[in-house]
Amino acid sequence: MPWHEQIGRSLVVAKKDVWIYYLKGPVIIFGLIFPLFLLIAFTIGRNISARELFPGVMGMAIFFTSTAVGPAILPWEARSRTLERLVCSPVSVWALFLGDVLASFFFGLLISLAPLIVLLELGVEIQNILVFGVGMILATFCFASLSILLSVYPPTDVPATVMMLSSLVRFPLVFISGVFLPVEELPPWGRAISSVSPLTYFIDLARYSITGTSYYSISLDLAVLLFFAIAFLLVSIKLHERFLPQRLS
Repeated sequence: MPWHEQIGRSLVVAKKDVWIYYLKGPVIIFGLIFPLFLLIAFTIGRNISARELFPGVMGMAIFFTSTAVGPAILPWEARSRTLERLVCSPVSVWALFLGDVLASFFFGLLISLAPLIVLLELGVEIQNILVFGVGMILATFCFASLSILLSVYPPTDVPATVMMLSSLVRFPLVFISGVFLPVEELPPWGRAISSVSPLTYFIDLARYSITGTSYYSISLDLAVLLFFAIAFLLVSIKLHERFLPQRLS
């Protein structure tokens, strides 16, 4: 079947995910409520301007919202016995999981507009809109692909189990990625660890978009985000193909 027809079916899968999973409890908790309280804990009692908050707020917003939907989809599909019907339908496995990625991507992009609008209303001025826009789209797709990868193992039908295990990956990434402390202020070992996190490169792009300065070069930030996005997507599809029979059994 032509690939462009499979892309169309991926969009249908994404539409199904939007209607079914966006308002699920774990998605709301891990995608909206938890990062909100994390942000409040970070800012309360500190004299930080909206301009200084911008990179960290946008980084947390995009990261948590983009990774909130993906880990929950497959366990719910397996529990409701709808995964079998999807696999038996004329949709390629890669198109099926691309649809899940797109659902996570749209959720992350849509919800992240809210803090962006609030920060702009508070007087934050984005000097390079193009860099920030491209970085935001790349980062959202990258984290959405990561969210599908986080749901690979264990092949369970219990959403809470997958969400807890995915949180063990997501929370450390937040603390090593320059959200709370700029990368240049970290010790050498801290900078080395932060360089393996894709969130670090979006934070760097967000900081550049309002200050004009960055720790890494802009081309490197964009290239690394693109690399991680493709790598997460390809690896997650391959691993899901491997574990799919266990999830269906």
